[in-house]
Amino acid sequence: MPRPHHFIINTLAGSYTPERASSIVRLLESHGISVTVHTVTEPGEATRCAGRICAGEEHPLIIVGGGDGTINGVINGLTFGKATLAVTPLGKANVLARELGISSLENAVQRIVNGATRSPAVGLLQMERRKRYFLLMAGIGFDGFICETVRPSELSRLGKGAYLLAALRLFAAWERERLELYVDEMRVDCHGVVICNAAHYGGGVVLAPDADLFAPEFQVVCVKDDRRRSYLKLFLNTLAGRYPETPAVRRFSASKLVVTGRKGVQTDGDYYGYSPVRISCVEQLFRLIV
Repeated sequence: MPRPHHFIINTLAGSYTPERASSIVRLLESHGISVTVHTVTEPGEATRCAGRICAGEEHPLIIVGGGDGTINGVINGLTFGKATLAVTPLGKANVLARELGISSLENAVQRIVNGATRSPAVGLLQMERRKRYFLLMAGIGFDGFICETVRPSELSRLGKGAYLLAALRLFAAWERERLELYVDEMRVDCHGVVICNAAHYGGGVVLAPDADLFAPEFQVVCVKDDRRRSYLKLFLNTLAGRYPETPAVRRFSASKLVVTGRKGVQTDGDYYGYSPVRISCVEQLFRLIV
């Protein structure tokens, strides 16, 4: 019996159009792959949809048509070790697609046809009684606040530009509260932190060049200094492809850490809540078509 293929499409994803979704289905069918289509409009709905699929089938293949938030929603609905995921990028930033080197929707479909898979390591973020997996990154502090305060009306009109406006508003109302990171016996005092499971961040920008989706550890980028100019300098260095170790920015590897203090938290680009949090690396949650 052919393996079941499911296509979860977010019809509100940043670059979704009915024509693009239909072309993906036609391309799959031209290679003899028929899919059951499920439409969703937000990550929570994608989580529930993936959960129903995993409850009903032993080893489903789930194709995600959407952006990084939709993918995050799907992985949080999976039953451990059961599913294989594929990506057809229809979002605004498509960080995972960039990480995998997917160049087009046609290229994404060809990878599904080829069927090569690997098992990524994912992050598990635990906050009080809640937990959430992330595949790309978790940010605590400045970028967590950006994701919390970005305005939906601006997001629909400006796309990624809405995050820049949110950042400018935060620059105007700057906060200086501190965080503390605990990694094994090490303690790090900082103003903000990004736990990177992938090299890319926010689209084509590379924040953590040594990060690897398939390695069981994170690359941690800590901004120790609470001055605005330290963030601006980090941003400009990152755009220029420079990753210096400075008194204001510290980088290191870790497979688990604890972050204390109370600041906004984002996972894979979507606001999730407030720290403190515990973060650890988890392997074998699912297979990913590469």
